[in-house]
Amino acid sequence: MIEKKKKYKLADFNYSLPSKFIAEYPAPRRDQSKLLVLHRDTGEIEHKKFFEVTEYMRKNDLLLLNNTKVFPARLFATKDRTDAKVEVFLLRELNEDLWEVMVRPARKVRIGNKLELAPNVFCDVIDNTVSGGRVVRFEHEGDDLYSIIERIGISPLPPYIKRESEPKDKIRYQTVYADKRGAVAAPTAGLHFTQALLDKIERQGVKREHLTLHIGLGTFRPVQVEDLNRHQMDSEFFNVSTAAALAINTARKKRRKVIAVGTSTVRAIETVAVSGFQVSPKRGWTDKFIYPPYNFKMVDAMITNFHQPQSTLLMMVSAFAGRDLVLKAYQEAKKNDYRFLSYGDAMLII
Repeated sequence: MIEKKKKYKLADFNYSLPSKFIAEYPAPRRDQSKLLVLHRDTGEIEHKKFFEVTEYMRKNDLLLLNNTKVFPARLFATKDRTDAKVEVFLLRELNEDLWEVMVRPARKVRIGNKLELAPNVFCDVIDNTVSGGRVVRFEHEGDDLYSIIERIGISPLPPYIKRESEPKDKIRYQTVYADKRGAVAAPTAGLHFTQALLDKIERQGVKREHLTLHIGLGTFRPVQVEDLNRHQMDSEFFNVSTAAALAINTARKKRRKVIAVGTSTVRAIETVAVSGFQVSPKRGWTDKFIYPPYNFKMVDAMITNFHQPQSTLLMMVSAFAGRDLVLKAYQEAKKNDYRFLSYGDAMLII
């Protein structure tokens, strides 16, 4: 069912997404989300609940999960001398106490400004970035900076969720297996798993392995060019461990399915794929952009959410299942009142 190779433009990935389909809150229970199962070979579509995903896994299949952990990256500060209120959004740590951030309103924050975030917690603005952000150096006493961030920060929510972050978002906008701190956006396909469901999968004899890719704000950045060859992805840090690489290579050798949970997981393992359909352990930064046509080397099945029109995430999913088939599935999802985007329902592509 996957269509023939074709050169696509940005407009080819547009579709209508009324706001009523965008989930503002997660499902009451993680594994009670709806699950649309899309068969690439036949085009068949099934409607399930997420906990039924186990029906599509077999003994010795490999489930790959991104164990990145979202930290409360939204901070609020007062500018020295003027008492102006400023939002400071942490993007990435450059060195100890040195961070790249976004500030809002940007016009009020200049090199040389000092921002107070809490008693005895300051940051000095020391540089501008090419993307319009700032480089700041933190000054603090007592606790380490991450402990301070956990105390005073607010969980970031995607820009299409039109409400303020609430305390429960610190729990629900986080996978139950999150372990490696560094993301400002959640690997949302993994939000549907509960520990009980993961335990059931393990009892079935399905192998499980983790890798890390720290998702940045670039995941929400719109594509601005019609020619997809000209789009530049933001770089994100990843780590595919020796254990993860060995598990992937063993599954491929034994012809067992590799089931990737989320587009971030796919991006990481396709980044480290080498000739002969093997992966090598590696850590570093990736700006890999996957869009059709693309020959996937490592992934047999993908669990993902329903993505924004014209997004790089929709383009990756379309590369995996075929653009026409994916948009058909999205139409079917809307007819059946599926919930879209980060806090929405899930799709399994096999």
